[in-house]
Amino acid sequence: MATSQAKFVCLPEPGTAGSVGTQQKALQINLDPTKYGAFAEIGAGQEVARWFFRVGGASGTIAKTMSAYDMTVSDAIYGPSERYVSRSRLAQMLDHEYTLLVQRLAAKRGATTRFFVFADTVAAQSYQRRDECHGWMGVRFQHQPGADASEVIVHVRMVDRENLQQQEAVGIMGVNLIYAAMNLESNLDEFLRSLADDLGPARVEVDMAKFCGPAFRNCDNRLISLKLVQFGLTNAAMFTADGEVIQASEVLYKKNILVERGTFRPLTNATLDMLQCARAQFVQEPGVLGEDLLVLMEMTLHNLLDGGIIDAQDFLDRVDLLGTVGKTVLISDYGEYHRLAAYLFRYTKKKIGIAMGVPSLREIFDEKYYTDLEGGILESFGRLFKNELKLYVYPFLDPTTGAVITAGNLRVEPHLRHLYEYLMENHYIQGLREYNPSYLPMFSRDALARIRSGDTSWETMVPAEVAERIKERRLLGYKPPA
Repeated sequence: MATSQAKFVCLPEPGTAGSVGTQQKALQINLDPTKYGAFAEIGAGQEVARWFFRVGGASGTIAKTMSAYDMTVSDAIYGPSERYVSRSRLAQMLDHEYTLLVQRLAAKRGATTRFFVFADTVAAQSYQRRDECHGWMGVRFQHQPGADASEVIVHVRMVDRENLQQQEAVGIMGVNLIYAAMNLESNLDEFLRSLADDLGPARVEVDMAKFCGPAFRNCDNRLISLKLVQFGLTNAAMFTADGEVIQASEVLYKKNILVERGTFRPLTNATLDMLQCARAQFVQEPGVLGEDLLVLMEMTLHNLLDGGIIDAQDFLDRVDLLGTVGKTVLISDYGEYHRLAAYLFRYTKKKIGIAMGVPSLREIFDEKYYTDLEGGILESFGRLFKNELKLYVYPFLDPTTGAVITAGNLRVEPHLRHLYEYLMENHYIQGLREYNPSYLPMFSRDALARIRSGDTSWETMVPAEVAERIKERRLLGYKPPA
């Protein structure tokens, strides 16, 4: 529940010495005779190409620009698409334009040129459109002349409220992406930080990025998702059990969602028992049974801290174990649960459930976490429980007294007792039933200590497939028995 204390890397403010300005980036590419490419832009104007024309020397960089706005014309060029602002349409654009560029120019200048294609498809503010403004953009490029293509695609949410400002943001972001691909491919931390140069998080959010190709042979896109959150480019990022990065609307849209937050270091039998019990009760809610249900395992930046820092390998070990049991992972900096709920409400109006233990429920009723809200704890609960969100609470075995504390017998501060009773009576808070009492003494921190000490008893505390993966890959500092 505590807000994250991760060591964020601050993004440079527009115009500061911490970044190369947009104009200088575009001009530098224009004046480099080894870089040559094409631009295809749909929506929000041809703002990216315009920067390269504006700074001068564009003939040294631009082979072609185009914009197929009409859907029929667009389909005739790139093929049909169910959604025009989508990852699939962006892929069609990159495929078509890159193939043409290389076919037409490789024989003439391929030996000395690094070819690239930039494409974007954007839904900006308009007279007809008043919902979320976002877009997909990508660059396919050669990291050296004659090399196989590498690629970076990103999903961008535009925070500005006016169309003109959104167009400007798209142009700057596109220049940043092209510049980073052509100059920063060997330093992905710097690559990611540079995406918001001259913009900052107040204007754009990059909530998904995927790197592939020979320029990024050692890149793990799960780690990229973590860094997007850690560097302040977004508040949350997601990937599937097999490590495929996804954008939230691709999987959350109109879904019933069940979330469990934890450290998962490691995933224990109690962790899965909590989830299974919560799911059994969640599907009994009206409108959930038989409908699409997505289960998310969420880690906050605070969950990932170890000694004040985030260890990349430790993070990858944890998500490797979550993948072993087929779970989709959400990384966020939402310390407070009402902020997590607001994020989920952005994508679905269907049922949302959150599985948690008694210690987390106790923290939710700690008023010190809501001093930044004018309405305090009442405002936070109003945000959390709107749309009938439910909390499913797993019992806690007090290691000191041996008492089992449940949602039914938890004691909160006297002045909050009636509020707690109201939430219980109206089933916003539900104690979990049919749990396995033998799992209650199992805590991740104890299992981790035994994994690292060579005490084999930890194997009884985690699912069998998780134990095998830990031993096979020596995850989480595993120490074999003497």
